Amino acid sequence: MLHHLSFPLLISDEGDITMKTRGEYTCPLELTHDLTKGKWKPIILWQLGKGVPQQPSDLEKSINGINQKMLLEQLSELQEVGIVDKKVYDGYPLRTEYFLTERGRKMPEAITIMQGIGVDLMKENGMDDVLRAAGFIE
Repeated sequence: MLHHLSFPLLISDEGDITMKTRGEYTCPLELTHDLTKGKWKPIILWQLGKGVPQQPSDLEKSINGINQKMLLEQLSELQEVGIVDKKVYDGYPLRTEYFLTERGRKMPEAITIMQGIGVDLMKENGMDDVLRAAGFIE
């Protein structure tokens, strides 16, 4: 018997779909993949997985190539699905910190495994210098 998981499309206040997801899923991995896919989300989750809440400016500095608009968009999508949350502090200047939720704290383990596979593949393809420069190997 085929079961489908339904997951509602995420709609902004303006009526726009804010994240592309399928209406039905045949397995939980499809759903998790859709919620965390893309170039930036795994890297954002990795950075937040270090256990310290981070301000957007700190995340932007630690993620090579991401711009503020893309970072905030990705954080918003992760927040909408309960993987990331934020705390806004009163005062001037306004300070916002992002952190992983209970659900989100499960993600770094999976990302670590994927990163390890990537390190192995890069080593097999003679990319030790790239790994060394990025601090993945000595």
